[in-house]
Amino acid sequence: MTESLVLEQLDQSVRIPVIDGIHAQGDLIVIPLSMLDSVEPRSDASWRQVPPDGIEVLRGAAGGNPHVLVAEPGTCRWTGEVFDPTGLALGIFSANAVAYLMHPEHGATGSSAGTYVIRRQREHSHSRTRLVAD
Repeated sequence: MTESLVLEQLDQSVRIPVIDGIHAQGDLIVIPLSMLDSVEPRSDASWRQVPPDGIEVLRGAAGGNPHVLVAEPGTCRWTGEVFDPTGLALGIFSANAVAYLMHPEHGATGSSAGTYVIRRQREHSHSRTRLVAD
């Protein structure tokens, strides 16, 4: 996905909320790493810089719209090499400036500087637990 495709989905005059705590976007939830004692990057994790055109974190069910992590050059790094006993973590990002999670249907949400885990959300019913899919 290119930066222009992501940005074309958003009106240039839109204000994107910036949050410093837990926030959700469709089937994903963003949680400050400090709130999750059992989640950490693997000791041998490789980190990569998040480019301005973003990193696709998750594509929607049946090949649908992607959730893309976007940041200014040199301000955010990402790894998908994570230890999470629940198996829900897709990755961890660490940003020294605002980083944005963008989606064509859900819009965008900014995460203030910090380190965050991006996880799949799940929903519970009387008989089972399943992943949220959008």
